[in-house]
This record gives sequence, C-alpha cells and structure tokens, in this order.
Amino acid sequence: MADSANSKNYGVPIYGAGWVPPSALRSAVEPPPADDEKDDGDKSSPGSYVVLSGGGGEGNSGIRNALIVAQFDFDSNVLSDEPVARLGTGGDLPYRMAVHPGGEGLICSLPKSCRWFDWDFQRAENRSLGLISSERVLEPLQDIGQQLALTFNNEGSLLAVGGEDGKLRVYKWPSMENILDQDNAHASVKDLDFSPDGKFLASVGSGPCRIWDVSKSTSVASLKKENDEIFGSCKFSPINDENQVLYIITMRDQGGSVSKWSTTTWKRIKSKRVVRDPICAFNVSANGKLLAVGTIEGDVLIVSSNNFQVHNVVKKAHLGLVTTLKFSEDSRALLSASMDSRVRVTIMKEEKKSGVSLWIVILVLLIAIAVFYAASNGILPVELNSIFK
Repeated sequence: MADSANSKNYGVPIYGAGWVPPSALRSAVEPPPADDEKDDGDKSSPGSYVVLSGGGGEGNSGIRNALIVAQFDFDSNVLSDEPVARLGTGGDLPYRMAVHPGGEGLICSLPKSCRWFDWDFQRAENRSLGLISSERVLEPLQDIGQQLALTFNNEGSLLAVGGEDGKLRVYKWPSMENILDQDNAHASVKDLDFSPDGKFLASVGSGPCRIWDVSKSTSVASLKKENDEIFGSCKFSPINDENQVLYIITMRDQGGSVSKWSTTTWKRIKSKRVVRDPICAFNVSANGKLLAVGTIEGDVLIVSSNNFQVHNVVKKAHLGLVTTLKFSEDSRALLSASMDSRVRVTIMKEEKKSGVSLWIVILVLLIAIAVFYAASNGILPVELNSIFK
C-alpha cells in the first residue's frame, strides 16, 4: 500500500495513539517570543500533532521501540512524511498510552512498569514538538507488570490502569493517591473508561462489564452478556449536556456489534451488528455523534451513535488489524493505527440528508390542493383548466 497524503508508514508497529491537546501546543509549541522575535510578524499556526507508541518488542527483530510524534495539517489533510520527533525506549515496548487532557504529558505502559513523558518543544528550525523521558517516577506503577489499559478522566484528575493480571487501580492525579485497588477485577483487563462526569468507571475483561462508583471505590453494577457474546471495548458518551450512555463492543460468530446501555438503570437499550468481521478497536467522538470501529481485516467504519447506521467505510485503511482509534478533540478527524506500521487520519464528512424534506412534501401538497380548487371553480387559465377536466 503506497503512502497517501493522510496515511503514512512510520516504520514501527503501532499499539497506542493519541492527539496532542491544544493546551500542550499553546504552552509548548507557542512559547512567548524572545525580544528579537516580537516584531517579526510571524503569526503562523503550528498545526496539530499526533503521538504514537510501538515497536518490535524484546529480541532482535531490528525494529526499535519508540514514541513518535507526527504533524497533521487539517487544511490540506496531510500527515508529515516523517516523524517530527522520535524517542527510543530501548528494549521496552511502549504499549498502551494515555495523553493527559490538560496537556501535561503522557503516560505509557511498558512490559513491567508505567513511565511518564513530558512534551519537549524543539525551538530550532521547524518549531516542532517532541518528547523527553521525565525525571518524575510514578512509584506506585513500578514493577506492577504489563498494563493493558490506561485512561484519565476528562478533567485529568484521576488515572485508571488495568493489568494483564486482572488488577484494577485508580489514582488521584498528580498525587498518585490510591483510591481503588481491586484484585481480580477481571481475569485480564481489556479496556477502561471514565464517564463524562467522572462519577463512574467501566472496565471490560473476561466475563461481564463492571461499573465502579469512583467516589465510593466500589462496584455498583455488572453488565451481563447475552448468549455467546464476548465483550471487547467500552466507552462512555454524552447524549446531551445532562444524559450519558455507555457503549460496549460485543462479538459473536456472525460479527461485531455495538450495544448501548443506560447509565441510570444499567440496562441494555439496544444492540446492532455493524460489521461481519471481529472488531479490535473502538472509539466515540467527543460530541457523542459518531462511533468508530476498526476490524482485524484493517477496515475502519464510522457509525452513527443515534441509529447505529454505518456512515462511511474505509476498506483496507490498514493492511493489518487496527490497534487503536482516536477522535480529535473537536470530533473533526479520526486517527487510526495498526501493526502494519501505518498511521491514518480520516476527516469526518458532513452527513448527507437522504430523502425529500417533509416541508417540501407539505408545500407540494398545498400547491396541488390550491390548483385543484382553482380548477374546480373555473378560475384557472384555459390551457391549465383543460388538464383538470
């Protein structure tokens, strides 16, 4: 597959990805100008950045483990041909990552521990954004084994991590005070997500999806599977400013489905199969209108959250299974990555309204009635009057 403007191969299998928050760009990419730069008139925008994690893992595969920063231009729909920054992590594969929503940096899970990384502004030449390994050590996350899920709440005040060993931990950020420590939450934790208001945390692994009340540090619901379902991913989303729902990806022999759950009754609202292939990546847009699913065949689908209708399918967006999907903060674009080392940004298209507008139908009916009335009373021109006789 040849590179296109919005799809690039950066040379390493990608397992984690995220958008760099605008707050990080404002503070790091656009620092106060030096005295000799104040009058140069340069008002150009630095653009948007994405951050990626991946590599060849342990051994002598020849593929280095690294965190990568690339630039994306929304106006031209172009990803940078080469990374603007690359930070090697030695023999440790940077697997899942969570970008702090406040722009502080990011946390990445390594085979045995989790490590914090800071943004690094490269002021010389291209004014690009990079990463540096922080001197800050997250003591509670040292030597805890491989973590398969990492997420911050929307405010960036809580951090949840879920391990390959099935243990679930929640910490206050940045103090790292532990407020939930649950052994055997699942046999292995696959996915985690905080509700928009930060009150609940959903966890998915083997068995049911579990719902945790963060303030009480207790499990408050267990969402059961139907028949031969397997739960894959979970994401909360607001319907409007007050209501919120939970989406769970489910798999059966006949394909991948999306199910919607109430966050008041914790009952299933509806489910629908959206693709025949197994789903291996999932995300929800910040505005709650769109869902994105990635398949093991490398396809990416954009789905309406309202009726679960598929809006768009990007066939073979990747050559291998899709490992991660992330909508941009403004819901304008979707970042996808894969083990094929390819990164893609898909701009969201405006939904085209199908069918005839109800108002047009009503107008046509009114005109038809008026014409019929006029014809019945003989007040139409002779040429038209003959048509209705």
